[in-house]
Amino acid sequence: MNDILERFKSKSVLKQKVYHNTLQVFNELKVVLKDFSLESQKFLRKNKLFKIPVEYLSKGDYEAELSFAGDTLIFLMHTNVFEFPREHSIMRSPYIKEDETRAYCGIIYVYNFLADSLRFNRENDIGYLVARIFVNKEFHFVVEGKRQMDYLSNTFIEESIDYQTLRQILETAVLYCLDFDLLLQPYDMLKELSVAQIKEYSSNMRMMTGKRLGFRFQADPDEQL
Repeated sequence: MNDILERFKSKSVLKQKVYHNTLQVFNELKVVLKDFSLESQKFLRKNKLFKIPVEYLSKGDYEAELSFAGDTLIFLMHTNVFEFPREHSIMRSPYIKEDETRAYCGIIYVYNFLADSLRFNRENDIGYLVARIFVNKEFHFVVEGKRQMDYLSNTFIEESIDYQTLRQILETAVLYCLDFDLLLQPYDMLKELSVAQIKEYSSNMRMMTGKRLGFRFQADPDEQL
């Protein structure tokens, strides 16, 4: 019984620490998003580009949005703590082998949606996972996602995640979204439309839309952000 109680105690303390670390990082990320929004707005006003919107919105403790130029990045913090699977390559790193509790992480998800999907409440529209940020008990981190950056790797960065790192992650995600264009759907996907569908489209503008909807891209593999 004592072994069970000790395990409860150790796992609970570990997971609470990881949770609070991740929440702290998420709150710092919100500051980064707000600063980016304000700086972008200032630049756009200075250059008289008033029609290009950049807007930050906090939607509670675990969600935030950044909208820009027709795109929206949604940042979601998961409230649970996860461990990397035993077969994952990260488990073979010396950093994890030295202390396996370092493999327990909180997760922040970064999704890309079309801004109009949210504005017009098009519930069937598709969003895409751009990145996942993993944070452990020591504030060390891994970023999994699109378009690898030189300072990131597929194992834990043995430095604490900070404002500048979060800013680099954000800017890379924004650049990825700006290059990730909306493509026309194949003709055969749209050649038939029911009366009910056209009525729904006319009243709610809910025809399913996504940047890669109906297409399969061999040249767009999942990579590190």
